[in-house]
Amino acid sequence: MNVDKLNTIKSLEDFLQGNQAIAFSVLGDKSERYRFIQKILIRFQYVTCLKSDKGIITRFLMKVTGYSRQQLIRLISQYKKTGRIKWEPCRSQGFSRKYTEKDIRLLAKTDEQHDTPCGHVIQKLCERAYHIFGELEYQNLATISVSHLYSLRASIGYQRQRRNFTKTQSRKLAIGERRKPQPKGQPGYIRIDTVHQGDLDGQKGVYHINAVDEITQFEVVCSIEKISERFLIPILEQMLISFPFEMKGFHSDNGLEYINKTVAKLLEKNLIEFTKSRSRQTNDNAQVESKNASVVRKQFGYQHIKQKWAQEMNQFSLDYLFPYINYHRPCFFPETKMDNKGKQRKVYQYKNMMTPYEKLKSLPGAEKYLKFGVSFEKLDEFASSVSDNKAAQILKIEREKLFKLIFEQDEKRA
Repeated sequence: MNVDKLNTIKSLEDFLQGNQAIAFSVLGDKSERYRFIQKILIRFQYVTCLKSDKGIITRFLMKVTGYSRQQLIRLISQYKKTGRIKWEPCRSQGFSRKYTEKDIRLLAKTDEQHDTPCGHVIQKLCERAYHIFGELEYQNLATISVSHLYSLRASIGYQRQRRNFTKTQSRKLAIGERRKPQPKGQPGYIRIDTVHQGDLDGQKGVYHINAVDEITQFEVVCSIEKISERFLIPILEQMLISFPFEMKGFHSDNGLEYINKTVAKLLEKNLIEFTKSRSRQTNDNAQVESKNASVVRKQFGYQHIKQKWAQEMNQFSLDYLFPYINYHRPCFFPETKMDNKGKQRKVYQYKNMMTPYEKLKSLPGAEKYLKFGVSFEKLDEFASSVSDNKAAQILKIEREKLFKLIFEQDEKRA
């Protein structure tokens, strides 16, 4: 008996229960299956059938065609709406492309102009560009979602415009001891870090070397053209000389600009302890990283500055920034207290606020930490030569002169 001879609901039910010998095979291509489904629905007048009979027809079609129940329900719904089941081959591209290569290039350009902020900021900037400032090229991007914006950033077209760099790969070097410094209330244990003054068109900017004493918060900021031995070693020597007290400890992160034999040799020559940050211990170098934001970035910002201006910026830092932040700018100093559960907590009280120089003088036996030839009489005279407000005013004037020199000359050459 052939499947085509099944003309009643009872015969379909017997077929499903296996009570009737039927020769059948799963149908061939998709168009043949669709025609068969439509023929069965017409033969049994599916629309007018009882609910129980519709279930039998559906199970029969599942067995013969191999389709799932969900797929058959979709096809039956199409038959009920249009009276037929039509198969149309899938298009080569199922969805039309909304954001073109031009939009991706515009997104990359916008990211570059605004230093790649988070997706929500770029979304708002695109909306403002089109709706407020009438920049018609942003018409598509003005409606983009944040999630799709990140998808475009990950696309090949975007990557051709702007490159992303992976994190620094770890490398085991037997230089420096991996532990937290233990100054025990003594000055001379500095934390050091590098701050980069941005990239522009593939050109690196100035590098700032920031060193902060852990106990007194005495800080020295120097600028160099490149992170290499030729530039770094003379600057480190200059920084060590700038502190009024003897150096005893040098702590850095795991960057190769510091974790190398040349720096280790310099520190060993000066009998300075060399330590480096531990894995997954974010507080090891947190003090200098906080100063990167509150001092270095506030003074120099984030804008790209060409490497050739490193010498002028370094001189500015030594002549004006160093006196201000160490002799005229108060800092909070933590006080460690034990809570009821025996846990140590750092408390920052207003009464403990003072300048780094005042903190140095307040240490017990502070005179013994000073370098040979340095006295508090000379340092007091230097600290009181100008007021705090006057020092801040001088710093601001000189910084404006420096930036005016840098950007005016760069604009002329451009």
